[in-house]
Amino acid sequence: MKEFILKLKEKVLEGKSITFDEALKLTKIDESNIETLNVLFECANEIRKKFAGNKADLCTIVNAKSGKCSEDCKYCAQSAHHNTGVVEYDLLEYDSILQKALEAQNHGAHRFSLVTSGKGIDNDEELEKLAIIYEKLSNDTNLKLCASHGIITYNQAKRLRSAGVSMYHHNVETSSSHYKKICTSHTYEDRIKTIENVKKAGLEVCCGGIIGLDENFEERIKMAFEIKSLGVKSVPVNVLNPIKGTPFESLTVLPPMEILKTIAILRFILPDSYIRYAGGRMALKDKQAIGFMAGVNAALTGNYLTTTGSDAEVDKIMIKDAGLII
Repeated sequence: MKEFILKLKEKVLEGKSITFDEALKLTKIDESNIETLNVLFECANEIRKKFAGNKADLCTIVNAKSGKCSEDCKYCAQSAHHNTGVVEYDLLEYDSILQKALEAQNHGAHRFSLVTSGKGIDNDEELEKLAIIYEKLSNDTNLKLCASHGIITYNQAKRLRSAGVSMYHHNVETSSSHYKKICTSHTYEDRIKTIENVKKAGLEVCCGGIIGLDENFEERIKMAFEIKSLGVKSVPVNVLNPIKGTPFESLTVLPPMEILKTIAILRFILPDSYIRYAGGRMALKDKQAIGFMAGVNAALTGNYLTTTGSDAEVDKIMIKDAGLII
């Protein structure tokens, strides 16, 4: 297996793409074989260095509108279909958002994103409220602005861009073949249409998924290749944190070495992307630093939507220790 990993690394370093079957073979690496895993990690790190350099990107989010979501995503604490006890509130006032943005900026974040619950932007009034917030943030901070407001139209994407948003976040969440098992209130194709709308409007796209949604490794690899086909350069990797009250509350959290192996394989598939630690990475426990030496070169830092996240200062130390520049 070591020879196979090294051969694939050379293939990628030569500018060639690995095949689905080759990526799938990498998933067969025994997670208890630390020596072979380390070879995978080191090779992923070499690929990252060549195609993505040593720069690390930090972003942070604010849960700007919480709960009461009409969609039935089985993993989500904010769905109105699930009884999770999540705190519910409407769109936050600007002063509260600005305070969080300035805190993020002072802690070294490069990007800041508003995230709102719901299928999408409800109406023109909500769109204008959001646009005004982004316009003010553009003036009051030095942050690059991102947005995450669910399924949106081309015209909505254009308005967000004109308000100062440079990147739109919209995950595929899982592979197209597995999607119906995690959500029935909208389709995988709805998500792809949003990504097309966003790109057409001239926005960059941040698009990843969640691992640990009861998918098998083949579905996980399929998701990675589908993201690759979209030309995405910012790929957040979330790890399911099972929330009580959701249909997925009894799923088992993925073991750390499986998470790290997945991330390293993603680097082989997506050599020049920002592969971003995102929600649920606390499942790695004391092994988070390994990720920055196994292909990861970006992180969502601070707290997440409904769960506790990471400490920005700790993240910065891990990144610098891995030889990356923030």
